[in-house]
Amino acid sequence: MGLTSTPFLVLLIVLTFVAMAVTLLLWGRVPGPGWLRWPARTLMIVLCQVTAIATVATDINNSYGLYASWDDLMGTVDANATAMTGPPPKRAKFTAAADGVRTTYFRGPHSHLAGHVLVWTPPEYDDRARHGTRFPVMMLLHGVPGAPESWIEQGGMPGTFAQYVRQGTARPAILVMPVIDPGGEDTDCTDTPRRKVARWLADDVPTLIAQHFRTLPGPRGMGVMGISTGGFCAAKLPLQYPKVFGAGVALDPDPLTGDVSVLSDARLRERTSPMWLVSHNPPGTSLFLGTSSQDPDSPPSYIEEFAKAAVGTRVKVTTRIVPDGGHNWGTWTAFFPQAMPWLSDHLDAPR
Repeated sequence: MGLTSTPFLVLLIVLTFVAMAVTLLLWGRVPGPGWLRWPARTLMIVLCQVTAIATVATDINNSYGLYASWDDLMGTVDANATAMTGPPPKRAKFTAAADGVRTTYFRGPHSHLAGHVLVWTPPEYDDRARHGTRFPVMMLLHGVPGAPESWIEQGGMPGTFAQYVRQGTARPAILVMPVIDPGGEDTDCTDTPRRKVARWLADDVPTLIAQHFRTLPGPRGMGVMGISTGGFCAAKLPLQYPKVFGAGVALDPDPLTGDVSVLSDARLRERTSPMWLVSHNPPGTSLFLGTSSQDPDSPPSYIEEFAKAAVGTRVKVTTRIVPDGGHNWGTWTAFFPQAMPWLSDHLDAPR
């Protein structure tokens, strides 16, 4: 029985009331002399207090996500792993923000990391005639330094995507913008001994969205798009987690062989890089990679080498190289009219 499970909380509530009932029933019936009766009565009071405190403590833990499991509580999880606090997915509270965006802060039960996630649902989501319809999800990954809010403040979301839907070049979808460096430590969306960021993005965030919104199941129900470091992540996550992400869009991605300044462990850096993953029996997936000829941080050679490595594999690669533009939002937003409809086409339609 899990620490944060509803049956465990219900069991504690029942035990609390049973302890109270037994105390009331037996209080005047304890046999023996006074020196024996009072310790017995004290024990009954302590039992009532312990069960009540355990119930309240469990409810608080479930609300704030202080401990995700018995191992977490007992300290038997990896001692080197970072653990953060926050409510678990089911108890996460979404707060309305501007332009129909909702924001929440939660703690992932698998990564033990916590962070902000922004979510936008299309107008069709609230249409009474489509109250049972499920929608695909587009996960948008920011760069580093950066934040989920940059997709709104500089990327023009969700208005830009809503415009594509109105024009008929993209289908309605839920936009999800999570933090990709919980706690402010960049790992290139990789699971390290200290931070399980890949699990945060590929397990915890999708679980959060599935529990609170009507989403399509399977990889055809979720795609990922990223810029800069987020672009690197958008290229690797569909290769690592093909059962979660059906397609990815990487705009001006970081070095696709891995960034030495981010991951010092050479083997970990290599084995989790998009270049290594696409060269070693990759799963069938589709990737869109774009950059500018003028971008010194993400030159065309990055994606050209990747596309060459993908030849003969089950990975379908679409590349776009524009002649002008630097490593900035001006370049990235210029890709949106091609990239977002492309991602929409590689996901299932709402149904």
